[in-house]
Amino acid sequence: MEIIFLGTSSGTPTKERNVTAVALRKKNDKRWSLIDCGEGTQHQLLHTNLSMQQLDAIYITHIHGDHCYGLPGLLASASMGGRTEPLLLVAPLGVVEFVKSMQKFTELHLTYALEFEVLEKHEGVIERDEFSVEIMPLSHRVPSWGYLFSEKKIESSLNIEQLKADEVPVGKAWGMIQRGEDIILEDGRVIEAHLYQNKPRKARKVAISGDNDEASIWAKVEKLDLLVHESTFTHEIAQKIGKEVGHSSAEEVATFASEYGLKNLILTHFSSRYHGDRTKSSSLSELEDEARAFYKETLYLADDFDVFELTKALELHKI
Repeated sequence: MEIIFLGTSSGTPTKERNVTAVALRKKNDKRWSLIDCGEGTQHQLLHTNLSMQQLDAIYITHIHGDHCYGLPGLLASASMGGRTEPLLLVAPLGVVEFVKSMQKFTELHLTYALEFEVLEKHEGVIERDEFSVEIMPLSHRVPSWGYLFSEKKIESSLNIEQLKADEVPVGKAWGMIQRGEDIILEDGRVIEAHLYQNKPRKARKVAISGDNDEASIWAKVEKLDLLVHESTFTHEIAQKIGKEVGHSSAEEVATFASEYGLKNLILTHFSSRYHGDRTKSSSLSELEDEARAFYKETLYLADDFDVFELTKALELHKI
């Protein structure tokens, strides 16, 4: 699975970072999902190989502008690009009304059907081709949600030793067996596919959080393999600003991740007060140092256009 960061700043963009947007897809798959769509997201996409024609769904975490103001331009550009396939928008009611009003008052007639799933009314799991998507209510100064993506279509691996021992010819037969198809060999033997398949690997679970001041909420989810979570401030600054802003500090998220036993953590959504140049004061190094003091597993602080891979072995790497 690949996670591509299109924007990592909170509130306002900086010279180095755009506001929030994250793309998720299976490796080597053209289909992808977009989580949040801050202003300028469509321009960020121009620097990637992500195609608006292959966008499967958009998931908005909450109504604040740095998470949804990019929707009008992105939806319009998809239409101007000739998209015809329906597009799912999962979002709070306010965002849905915002998009519908934009369409009405700007007379935007899309070339594709825009389908809406309102978070306040949703129950259960959203099933897409590649992922089952669960919705997690979070804690923020406005209603905010996170999304848990669990992969589907877990391919089985072949028991090569058994295939060779039973002299099943290499080639088309092996491919059919891997797809779960029973076959009859030229010598008349019936080969039952399940006898030559290893136990399927674990489905990967990736959680992408909206704005949230209680990282421990994610403890409700069992066996997360990767959490992408906001880390807007250091603990010191968060204490000065107060809880009413509804954001997490690096210390808070790292402490939860350590207590939960999380193996992979990516921090994002950084206040514009923190510079990318880690040699300067008030830089991202302050957030990183604070997080690493409380969390000893695999940790990254995301930059715009960073691409991360969560492998089938559940290891996280920056590409």
